[in-house]
Amino acid sequence: MNILVTGGAGFIGSHLCERLIRDGHTVTAVDNFITGSRRNVASLAGNPRFTLIEANIIDGLDHAGPLDAVMNLASPASPVGYLDNPIETMLVGSHGVRNALELARRNGARFLQASTSEVYGDPLEHPQKESYWGNVSCTGVRSVYDEAKRFAEALTMAYHRKHGLRTRIIRIFNTYGPRMDLNDGRVVPNFVKQAATNQPLTIYGDGSATRSFTYVSDLVEGMWRLLMSDEPMPVNVGNPREMTMTQFADAVILAAGSECRSKAVYVQPQNERIADDPQRRRPDITRARQILGWEPRVALEDGLRETLTYFRSVLN
Repeated sequence: MNILVTGGAGFIGSHLCERLIRDGHTVTAVDNFITGSRRNVASLAGNPRFTLIEANIIDGLDHAGPLDAVMNLASPASPVGYLDNPIETMLVGSHGVRNALELARRNGARFLQASTSEVYGDPLEHPQKESYWGNVSCTGVRSVYDEAKRFAEALTMAYHRKHGLRTRIIRIFNTYGPRMDLNDGRVVPNFVKQAATNQPLTIYGDGSATRSFTYVSDLVEGMWRLLMSDEPMPVNVGNPREMTMTQFADAVILAAGSECRSKAVYVQPQNERIADDPQRRRPDITRARQILGWEPRVALEDGLRETLTYFRSVLN
């Protein structure tokens, strides 16, 4: 297949591009490098089936030649990324998504929109099913990301209903692995970097907030299965193993090995970026299991060791 991946030089996008190339597809990656990096796709440089284009999909999106699929991952995805680029985040989730949808429509291609568990906001339902409409502030500091993704889902469904476009929507829950930005502000890079350098692991609040963590290769498998399915409605892809921040800090320290001297410390949030964090997050993946035959395979302990190995290589 000929596949175009927007955000292809990002953390998840680069792993997706590698997987597609490994499976024999021809891939065009588009990225403006606001949060992505050429380093992430360095392993694909020189591959005749891989092309990297620097462009901002807000300004338009074109491609010479036929396309079988467009996979839209373009957007800052970490608090640092979207809070430092709030207007760009809103525009890539609106103008950018429309441009990606139009490209798919012109080519009669499949289309996958990368959405997020953040569409559920600070959920009042637990675990979160796709039928849950969410508890989202439309004016909070995180709203630029949450509402952009909610709009993107609505626009994707509009193209499906109006034009019969073969659209897919994946709701991604917390994902981790090699190539995460060391400084993107999310809990995995924070904890792993601190453990790799024997610093205290900083837990904001009392440690009772929860997350569930999916290794990046599991997510990419779910993305591919959803793209090739016939399911137009959103599907959660994440790991239903829920952990408190205290439990997760303990898991990171254990994965770091006996040489790690880090301990968890608890501090109160000092700015609204952190204070606005959802308190609970856990996916209901019943639909992913039933429709895609998918569930996570990589154990947290194994994924953390791989992630620590990567971070140590970058830090040294």
